[in-house]
Amino acid sequence: MLTAIVLIETAPSLIPEVAQAIADLPKVSEVFSVTGDTDLIAMVRVNAHDELADVIANQISKIEGILETRTYIAFQSYSKHDLDAAFGLGFEPVE
Repeated sequence: MLTAIVLIETAPSLIPEVAQAIADLPKVSEVFSVTGDTDLIAMVRVNAHDELADVIANQISKIEGILETRTYIAFQSYSKHDLDAAFGLGFEPVE
C-alpha cells in the first residue's frame, strides 16, 4: 500500500467545504485542517502509483477552491497507531 501526504492550499472562505469534499473521496483516509503555511493535509492510501495519480490529479486537484497541492509519498511509517493495531489483534507486549 502506498501512502501520500498531500498539502493543500485553498481559498480561505472555502476551507470547510473543500475539506469535506476531499474527505468524501474513497482513497482519502483523513483530512486535517492545520495552521501554518498550508490549509489542509490529506492522507491518501492506494495500492498502486497509477491510482495515486488519479486521486491527486483527477480528483483532489479538480475540487473547486483548491489553489495548490504538494504531494509527498511516504517510504516508511513509524506510528504508535501501528503498534496499537497489532496489540489489538491479541499480541501482548513483552516486558
